[in-house]
Amino acid sequence: MFKNLFGKQQAATLDSTGPADFPALETAAELLTAPSAMLQLSLAEARVVARYMRPRFIREGTVFIREGDAEGTGFMALVLDGEVTVENIVVSRVSPITVTVLGAGSMHGELGLIDGLPRSASCTASSDLQCVILTREAMLQLLTDDPKMGAKLMMAIAMRVAQRLRDNTQKLKKYVQLTKAMQQEIDHLMPG
Repeated sequence: MFKNLFGKQQAATLDSTGPADFPALETAAELLTAPSAMLQLSLAEARVVARYMRPRFIREGTVFIREGDAEGTGFMALVLDGEVTVENIVVSRVSPITVTVLGAGSMHGELGLIDGLPRSASCTASSDLQCVILTREAMLQLLTDDPKMGAKLMMAIAMRVAQRLRDNTQKLKKYVQLTKAMQQEIDHLMPG
């Protein structure tokens, strides 16, 4: 998918916004400062980060991150406008399960941006998307050009990942409690 986002082949599906990039980058900066972003960046800091991002248009129905993809994982997308459906394939299922649908301000692909490992979920444009893309190369350039800002961005991404890990840990605990209660009910109904 990386080649599709940044290569020439997908011009019909994914388009740079062209010379009118500034409004998209300003919107990105504003979203990066929103409390829901959990990045704790000032508007001035977010504007610095946004300069390293590239606006993209993604057509409805485009899978821009595919679960299991190991190539081209070096980018993340910040949604400016539109919705993204996040899906996973679960053991013994053929069809994916929708995990969530997220809109403006949501970030997708930050784990791949950091570690370069295969994608853990699929992201599909549920509607036409306006987004900005931060590549690993751009992030490394930010770290070179402005180490303090680069470190702050990396810390912010780490905080988002930590929050997601905590949320998943809570879900796992609930799942374990539920399966334990179900097993107790089965044991009660079918004495051995």
